[in-house]
Amino acid sequence: MADPKGFMTTPRETPQRRPVDVRIKDWREVYLEFEQPRLTKQAGRCMDCGIPFCHQGCPLGNLIPEWNDLVWRDDWESAIERLHATNNFPEFTGTLCPAPCEAACVVGINSDPVSIKQVEISIIDKAWESGYVKPQLPPKRTGKKVAVIGSGPAGLAAAQQLTRVGHSVVVYERADRIGGLLRYGIPEFKMEKSRLDRRLGQMRAEGTEFRTGVNVGVDVTVEQLRADYDAVVLAGGATQARDLPAPGRELDGVHQAMEYLPLANKVQEGDFERSPIHAEGKHVVVIGGGDTGADCVGTAHRQGAASVTQLEIMPQPPTERSAAHPWPTYPMLYRVTSAHEEGGERLYSVNTQEFVGDEQGRLQSLRLVEVERTDNGFEPVAGTEREIPAQLVLLAMGFVGPEKPGLIEDLGVELDARGNVARDENFMSSVDGVFSAGDMGRGQSLIVWAISEGRSAAAGVDRYLTGRDVLPAPIEPTDRPMV
Repeated sequence: MADPKGFMTTPRETPQRRPVDVRIKDWREVYLEFEQPRLTKQAGRCMDCGIPFCHQGCPLGNLIPEWNDLVWRDDWESAIERLHATNNFPEFTGTLCPAPCEAACVVGINSDPVSIKQVEISIIDKAWESGYVKPQLPPKRTGKKVAVIGSGPAGLAAAQQLTRVGHSVVVYERADRIGGLLRYGIPEFKMEKSRLDRRLGQMRAEGTEFRTGVNVGVDVTVEQLRADYDAVVLAGGATQARDLPAPGRELDGVHQAMEYLPLANKVQEGDFERSPIHAEGKHVVVIGGGDTGADCVGTAHRQGAASVTQLEIMPQPPTERSAAHPWPTYPMLYRVTSAHEEGGERLYSVNTQEFVGDEQGRLQSLRLVEVERTDNGFEPVAGTEREIPAQLVLLAMGFVGPEKPGLIEDLGVELDARGNVARDENFMSSVDGVFSAGDMGRGQSLIVWAISEGRSAAAGVDRYLTGRDVLPAPIEPTDRPMV
C-alpha cells in the first residue's frame, strides 16, 4: 500500500488542459505537464482495498495497485515492468482509454476515484525518458511464420507477443502507414503520433516486419497467404461504417467521419498542405455523440469552422450514476471532452429528416426533428421540425462490423450472429490456423479491449503452433465489452 491515509487526505487531481484559444491553433496534445510531486500524491490515494475492483474494470487486468505503490515509492523501473506485464502499449491506453478501471475504483464508491489513467501515462512517459523501454529479443526462433492482417492496436499487440516468443511475424496494412485507427482515426490533439512511431521502432528492432499498402485478399490472395504462413491473425477492425440513408445523402458535403479524420491526420504527416475535406468557414454538423463524433468536433474547430453542432438521437445522459449503472460498472454519463470544451452546440433526442442542397448539388442545410423513445423505437415529436445551416455533415454513428468482400469471404470463415468473425476459446476461427482479434471478431469496442484481444489471440496462435503455454491470455473471446 502507498500512503495509508492518501485517499482521505489528498483530493483527486488530473492535468489541466491548455487554454482553448491557444490549443485550437495547433494539433498538439491538449494537456499540460503534470508535475511528479503531484503525481506521487495521486498514486498515494490508492488504498489497500482488499479486493481491487479496478482489476475487474480493466480488460487487460492491469496490476494497478502494484504500480501505484511503486510510483509512490519512486521506483519507476519496477513500475513500468509491472505495467508492461499486462499491457504492451500503455501510452495508447493512457491517452485514449475511457478508464473503466476508474469507474470500478473502490475509492470511487463515495469519493472521487484514483487518477489511474494519469499514473499510467506518466509511468510510460518516464520509462521512455529514462531508457527503460528496450527491444525484447526472442531467446530463439521457432521457424514458424505468422501473418497479422491489420496494424491497429489488436494487430500490433498480437504481433509483438508472437515476435517475442520466436515466431517470424509479418504485419500487413492496406493504408500507407502502420497504425490503423491509431494513425488515421485518432486526431493528433488526442494522441501525438510520435508515441506510435516510437513504439513501432521498438517492434522493428525486435524483428516484426511491416508491409504497408497491401490489401490482403486483393494484392495478396488467400491462397498465397495460406501457402506462405503457418498461421494468420485477422485484425482488420470493424471498418464498415453505419450510414444514414436520409433524402439528400448523395449531396456534396456529406461524409463519413472516417473519410474526414484520416485526411486531417495526413496533413499532420505532411502529405497535404490542406485537407481535401475542410471545415473552414462552414457550418458543420456532426451526427453521432460518441468519441468519433467528438474527434470530428475538435478537428472542425482547428480547421476554423463557422459553427459546430453535434447531434445525438439518444436523450442527454445524467451527470451522476443512475440505478441502471451501479458501481463498479462503467456509467453512461454526460461528459465534456476537450473538443466540447472548445465550443459548439450539442443537441440530444433529435433525428435527421433530410439533407438539403442547392441546384449544384451542394449541401446547404439539414432538417431535423426532436424524438422521444418508445417501445417501438424513436418517434418524432410533432411540431418540432426545424432546419439548421450545414455545409459539411460528418456521419459518426459507429460501425456495423468488418468488411465482408475480399479476405473474409475468400477465407470462408464463419460469422457470428452480429456479423463478426466467429472464434473458439483459443480465438481461432472456423478455418484451421486462422485466428481473429479485436473489432473484427468482437465488434466495435475500446482500444483496451483490442490490446487484450491481441494478446489473447497471440496466446492461442502460439499454442496452436507449438503446443506450449507460455503467453498470457487475459480474456475469453465470449466476454462482452463493459463500455
